[in-house]
Amino acid sequence: MMVRHQILTVTVGAVAILAMSASAKAAEVDVLASLAIKPVIEAIGLPFERASGHRLVVRYELTPVVKRKIEEGAAFEVAIANPGHVTDLIKQGKIAAGSRADIAWFGVGVGVRAGDLKPDLNSSDALKRSLLGAKSVAYVGEGTSGAFVRGLLDRLRIAEAMKDKLKPAGVAASLASVASGEADIVVMPVPLILSHAGLDLAGALPSEFQDHIVMTAGISAGARDTAAARAFVDFLMTAETGAALKTRGYERLTQPSN
Repeated sequence: MMVRHQILTVTVGAVAILAMSASAKAAEVDVLASLAIKPVIEAIGLPFERASGHRLVVRYELTPVVKRKIEEGAAFEVAIANPGHVTDLIKQGKIAAGSRADIAWFGVGVGVRAGDLKPDLNSSDALKRSLLGAKSVAYVGEGTSGAFVRGLLDRLRIAEAMKDKLKPAGVAASLASVASGEADIVVMPVPLILSHAGLDLAGALPSEFQDHIVMTAGISAGARDTAAARAFVDFLMTAETGAALKTRGYERLTQPSN
């Protein structure tokens, strides 16, 4: 009986290992993500691949473009965009119901060329003076943060005065224009400013003008390998990813977003 028990134990153990191996079969996880989350995915990509055996293939777009591409039929396993976009895509049947996960939020800040004097951002008046005093201001012309910057200037009642100072461009071009001295400051999500070695973060915008932008993940309703996609979303919610988020200017949500 004892020998039989040992054989049975080994057999059950082997079956369990085979089952685990089958469920952990290496897969390619196609991620369509907002540029705003790029710094942290670049940091956790290799650790996820080593831990899971899966391979990430990531395409970055401006946040509204992520939603548009999915609506146009782009293939993906995991999407990362704003909560409203993900919710809408769930309603459309593009993202699986129940797969949504709020990863983190971040604020908008002001960046200057590394070593330059940092403008005063401690009040609405100081922010207004700093923007008006700049010869040129870079920002992302499209996307969530671009709409926010234009709205900010309206709220400060300086949209007309700033019209000739604004330099709308893509994320990389906007950051590079400040690093090269072509533009004086950039108004952009804090993590993207921190990700550029040629820039210093002058600070986040005053709280009354701040916009807390949330990044939310969802799994494709037509994912080729739902288990692999789920493994990546689960990894985004780990303490390891949380540490990478914190050092790059993101914060975990204390409660679910709308």
